[in-house]
Amino acid sequence: MSAGQGATGASASPDPAASPTVEPTPTPTQSTLPTVAPSTPAPKTTTKAPKPKKTGKPGCPQGESQRAVETALAKLGTFGTVTVDGKQSDADCAAIKKFQQRYGISPAAGRAGPTTADVAQRLAATDTSKCKTGSGTTFCVDLTHQTVWAMRGGKVVLKPTVTRTGMPGYATPTGAYSVQNKALKEWSNPYEVWLPYWQRFNGGIGFHETTTYIHTKSIGSHGCVNLLPSDARAFYDLGKVGSRVYVFGRRPGT
Repeated sequence: MSAGQGATGASASPDPAASPTVEPTPTPTQSTLPTVAPSTPAPKTTTKAPKPKKTGKPGCPQGESQRAVETALAKLGTFGTVTVDGKQSDADCAAIKKFQQRYGISPAAGRAGPTTADVAQRLAATDTSKCKTGSGTTFCVDLTHQTVWAMRGGKVVLKPTVTRTGMPGYATPTGAYSVQNKALKEWSNPYEVWLPYWQRFNGGIGFHETTTYIHTKSIGSHGCVNLLPSDARAFYDLGKVGSRVYVFGRRPGT
């Protein structure tokens, strides 16, 4: 330690010569001790935790197509109770989410946006009685509404679902056809892509699982009927070589 520096605090050593004389403190006797009254314990108080306030906010944001989606879902009637008032609610939120999950709409967050409205309105407008069915199973393709379903004996056995057919220059041809062959996975020579759950019904045109986001309407197939994965499997399981296919209407823009 350098000169001029000294220890500080509790580490300093006292100098006996410099220590002042301290008078001893007398020990108090019983008579000199102060009287202390016994203390009274403070009363116990119970504090209740505050209850969380109800915000009243629904679980999903409201979209610009709220009323349109509510109207279509109310007509479809299979996704839960909705109130057609143009206002989001917890019940509306749950029904819209369920609908979006079923038809592969992303994100499935319950918001009634334009894609959800478009899909819901197309499905609600589909008239299954317009499909000309034959004996056995018939796959019905409505090009106008971009929907597909299956019938047997005049009854719907697979409810209408979404599709995306041929884009401009490759419009899916209308008419009555039949499934000519099937394959769990077919390789497309001209386009070099696998086509899962393939069912060919007209030359190189057939049903298959979509290889892109089916709700991108600016694109389309080269004539094939694109299906969501779950629908492609369901149609593949139901169809057989010889199953009837009836295509009618016209895709907008083609």
